[in-house]
Amino acid sequence: MRRLSVLAATLVAAAIAAAPAGAMAKHQVAGLQVALYRYGLYKGEIDGVAGPMTKRAVVDLQRSAKLAPDGVPGKQTRAALGKLGRPLFGVRTLKRGMVGFDVSVLQFLLAKNGFPPRSLNSNFGTLTEELVRKYQRKAGLSPDGIVGKATRAALLGAKRKAKSKPRPTLTRHVVRPGESLTAIAERHGTSVRALASRNRIDPSNVLLIGTRLVVPKRAATGAARGSVRSSLDRWAAHYGVEPALARALAWQESGFQQGVRSSVGAAGVMQVTPATWSFVELFVIGRNVPATMDGNVRVGVAYLDHLLEEFEGNRRLAVGAYYQGPAGVRRDGLYAETKRFVANVLALRGRV
Repeated sequence: MRRLSVLAATLVAAAIAAAPAGAMAKHQVAGLQVALYRYGLYKGEIDGVAGPMTKRAVVDLQRSAKLAPDGVPGKQTRAALGKLGRPLFGVRTLKRGMVGFDVSVLQFLLAKNGFPPRSLNSNFGTLTEELVRKYQRKAGLSPDGIVGKATRAALLGAKRKAKSKPRPTLTRHVVRPGESLTAIAERHGTSVRALASRNRIDPSNVLLIGTRLVVPKRAATGAARGSVRSSLDRWAAHYGVEPALARALAWQESGFQQGVRSSVGAAGVMQVTPATWSFVELFVIGRNVPATMDGNVRVGVAYLDHLLEEFEGNRRLAVGAYYQGPAGVRRDGLYAETKRFVANVLALRGRV
């Protein structure tokens, strides 16, 4: 019976290895992305999503290793990643001292469950062991720091409880002759993006007279805006980013309001998505950042600095990548909507 169980597990592992990136379990894809990132082949977010950018990185790896460039992260392809390409998560019991693909997945899952490591270094060291113990205590498991079957199942099946956030008080505005979305947003202390998102309208289209808009109530008082501005200037100086550019981006994104949240989950002053927040913590800052206004500003400014470096100081492309995503900018250039966003940000430099 034991031999049959081992055989079944082997067949399952083989099936996973032979499947295309898009068919891999999400957590396994995260391990693949970490390995590709470490080899300089993948520049996107570690999100477990097997999209076109991940597949292109696999193809690049295969070409460099003289393998068939089919984009399938099979056994030979993962072997080309050395110790970071094997084994798959779930094949072995993990404990301190181990290095590999499965450790990358473990660290990704710990982060997803609220226990982010300082970095996804694929190394099961003392810090990762302590995070495992903390997670085990929270999950009601024996805190032995060893990732066996029970801990794996909990990590894969646990659902994070969403914290309820108070909804901002809303006001309404009826569009009058001569008004623009930009003017309305500025009057109410919000951003064009937040206003358009809340009302599900395209900011590039003509704004019809008589349109009824729902506008988040002015949340940033003079003192609050001063606090946001101070935070922006401080982190801009810390990361070597032009303060006027950081302030312009923040104003365009949120109108300096921490309570703004977009339909895609971007939140806060800098409108940072959860995936971008995780990426910045793990690969740019290297530590956990508190989910406060100041933390939101730090993550956004650090990501802007990362993009400025990636696009060799080109403000236009870096700001475009902040809005559109770096992969989309490299692949397609700036979309028409992105060009308008960039133009607005650059026009705001020195004005906010």
